Amino acid sequence: MYEIPDELKRLYRHWDKHTTFQKENTDTSGLNKELLREIGDFASERMHIWHKRCQNETPPYTDDPILQNYRFCNIYRELDRQTIEIHTLLKPLRDTFDLWLLNLFFCRFVCNPATIQETGLLSFDKNNNRRVYERLLNKPRPKYGSAYVFPISVIQKSDHPTRETFFCFYLPSVMKDIAKEIQSFEDLPVAEGVARVLPVLGFPFTFHTTEVLIDAAYQYPDLIDLFAKFPIGPGAKPTMQALSKEEPEQACLTLTQYEIPNFPYLTYNGNPVYLSAENWEGIGCEFRKYTNLRKGLGRKRKYTIK
Repeated sequence: MYEIPDELKRLYRHWDKHTTFQKENTDTSGLNKELLREIGDFASERMHIWHKRCQNETPPYTDDPILQNYRFCNIYRELDRQTIEIHTLLKPLRDTFDLWLLNLFFCRFVCNPATIQETGLLSFDKNNNRRVYERLLNKPRPKYGSAYVFPISVIQKSDHPTRETFFCFYLPSVMKDIAKEIQSFEDLPVAEGVARVLPVLGFPFTFHTTEVLIDAAYQYPDLIDLFAKFPIGPGAKPTMQALSKEEPEQACLTLTQYEIPNFPYLTYNGNPVYLSAENWEGIGCEFRKYTNLRKGLGRKRKYTIK
């Protein structure tokens, strides 16, 4: 097991909740045991790689040629570099929920913290947002990240048909209502939360809204339950379907009751941080990429040591 670095203990506020998750007597015998073993081995090796990097060990960090040469997200999303950068940037705003949420949407849509650093944060002041707009508009490309591609077609027929106008003028106009909706949640599953937020947002940004609610759960854990019903994306769906005859969302919930043998959990003050439905959905997606690469298929995103 690996103790969470002190700076990440201070950065996120959900650790206590994720170490006290009460497992039920859910039957996991229906899961494909051989596939589950492969997934467990993959997840464990990915965690060992993360730890070796944190300890500044000399690469390669693994003998697995796929994990050694290609990029994969961490088992715990909280450890991903961009997530850390976003939460660090927004930490001073945590006591003002609507302002924090506005800039969280901004960060996840832009998907490039360096751009946000240069343009500045949004607010509910139109003059400030006009200045952010001008800086964003005039910033040379590339200014947007590629991890979470913003589907520009969704807004092209609206009154805010460009990313810059949508981010800087539309988002502030609806964010107080979105914040009010989310603050009414009481341990709500992400799947239900997305369904309640999208009508207020006014545009079907399902993936980005899911990402935002995960982030909100890290900072306001009483609002959202990451161990409850979680939307399964197309990347993770094939893994869930191969694991179980249950519906993918139910299969993911069943996995929260499973403990990977000898898995090196993150620990918070010595207590294991259990894998939530959000974590398992991510594992399912990364394992699909891993198996595709073993077959010579899929997008080949090379790993480079920074």
